[in-house]
Amino acid sequence: MADEDLLYTILADLKRTVREYTTAATESNCPAVRRVFNELTMDTLRIQGDLYMQMSQMNMYAPPGKALRQDVDKQIQSAQQTQQKLQQFVREKTGGAGAYNHGSNVPQHQANVQQHNNGSYYM
Repeated sequence: MADEDLLYTILADLKRTVREYTTAATESNCPAVRRVFNELTMDTLRIQGDLYMQMSQMNMYAPPGKALRQDVDKQIQSAQQTQQKLQQFVREKTGGAGAYNHGSNVPQHQANVQQHNNGSYYM
């Protein structure tokens, strides 16, 4: 197996492992077990990021294309609408009270925006 193929295989396996650890942490009801899976997740993400950076420096990845700001805004708006529908559904099902009746604990993300000379906004 060529080195490049081996690296892609390892990278894919690290991504899968992160998903498995995340699922295990999410489904764990024991704080100690949950903490261990969270630590494993973060360690694996660090390793995956390091491997990706090495592969990128070896020109195994093309630089990502730029996203038009309007496309990003459209995706954000869609996600916010989905979140609002989900919150409304939960309120209806819980009668507006219960464990799910709280605001988001994640701050709104402000993206870095640059304007190009043709007036289009890119991320």
